[in-house]
Amino acid sequence: MKTPEHQAWNPTSWQTKPAQQQPVYRDQAALLDAVAQLSRLPPIVVSWEVEKLREELAEAQRGERFLLQGGDCAESFEDCDSAKIAQRLKILLQMSLVLTHGLKKPIIRVGRMAGQYAKPRSADTETRDGVTLPSYRGDIVNHAEFTPTAREPDPLLLLRGYERAALTLNFVRALIDGGFADLHHPEYWDLGFVGHSPFKLEYERIVASVADGLEFFETISAKEVHQSLRADFYASHEALVLHYEQAQTRFIPRQDRWYNLSTHMPWIGMRTAQIDGAHVEYCRGISNPVGVKIGTAMDAAWLQRLVTTLNPQNIPGKLVLIHRFGAKDIETALPKAIQAVRATGHGVVWICDPMHGNTETSQSGLKTRRFENILRELELASQIHRDAGSHLGGVHVELTGENVTECTGGARGLADLDLQRAYKSTVDPRLNYEQSLELALLIAERNRVSREARRR
Repeated sequence: MKTPEHQAWNPTSWQTKPAQQQPVYRDQAALLDAVAQLSRLPPIVVSWEVEKLREELAEAQRGERFLLQGGDCAESFEDCDSAKIAQRLKILLQMSLVLTHGLKKPIIRVGRMAGQYAKPRSADTETRDGVTLPSYRGDIVNHAEFTPTAREPDPLLLLRGYERAALTLNFVRALIDGGFADLHHPEYWDLGFVGHSPFKLEYERIVASVADGLEFFETISAKEVHQSLRADFYASHEALVLHYEQAQTRFIPRQDRWYNLSTHMPWIGMRTAQIDGAHVEYCRGISNPVGVKIGTAMDAAWLQRLVTTLNPQNIPGKLVLIHRFGAKDIETALPKAIQAVRATGHGVVWICDPMHGNTETSQSGLKTRRFENILRELELASQIHRDAGSHLGGVHVELTGENVTECTGGARGLADLDLQRAYKSTVDPRLNYEQSLELALLIAERNRVSREARRR
């Protein structure tokens, strides 16, 4: 049953609100044609998958599951490559196995992929050598080359983005259904970094325990683990370019609800979370779980209005708050946010993004993040939620399956001088394969120690 508020909503009602971070298309006829074409194409996901994710997020809200959300800061169309997709899926599934073992609860696997083709910009234009052109806003909007033709927003790229997203998620599903041998057996994992860590013995114990558990399961079931336990995998991206999101929004009669079927869980970034803005207006009307990034700039009143606007019926698992305060501010900011949300009487899924609040500029001028700060923010988030009687329901990280050098620290001790060796990101620095797996191992080990301490 729709509330009066939602009866006034439709997929285009966002166009009546101020819209931040939107490309300016000169050819409106071409834009309308692209949106019309996209509206007729099959959905990338289906409503029952969205509902299943919401139910699992409701369990995370109660502390019964843990969400692992990860992927590239921004996908490019060139990332629609079988090897790159397999690498990203591999690290996410390997991390989820480690976390399942360490946290003793099921893991919800959500990839920042199959649609993460747009990024917000701090300015609408970019100037080089006296020439000013539109900013590059991601492959779904324009091209990175600094030429007038490349930087002109092109509506046809909305269709190209849909195609790449569909191909990516289709390949992910095929890989999961077929099973990766090296995903389930740690003896095939890339664990060379372990020997460089002061936690070498702890890591080896965790890996051995995971391997023993899988071997025992396969022995008693007479099946490989992937044949008995299907690893559900969900997609997520920032709902930034609203014409794209609108075009894939469908009313499902049997559910009597509207769904964004371009992804399972869209999210709203800090720059587009205005209460009276177009992105909040769009997201309030869809039945998908919706994420919202929150930071130190968001006061209690703003946060409370977001909670009640985006989930007025207080549906469990519907609203995911992804806090990104940084290691230096989380001890002050997170307790206030928890208190503000609690005052509304609404429940939310709390997720820690330990990446964005810890971005800094290295001596070489490259953006980076320190592994120790990422880990520190996660540890503080877990402790603060526990002290407040709340649940940390998951972690949101920017990572890649490749061994890039974009974040410092980790077992190999990457330093500022190492960054230029393999710095590939055009937007934000990501954890590489080794750092990502090490983060999962450390979360698992810290949780074991904390659990044993509470038993004493």
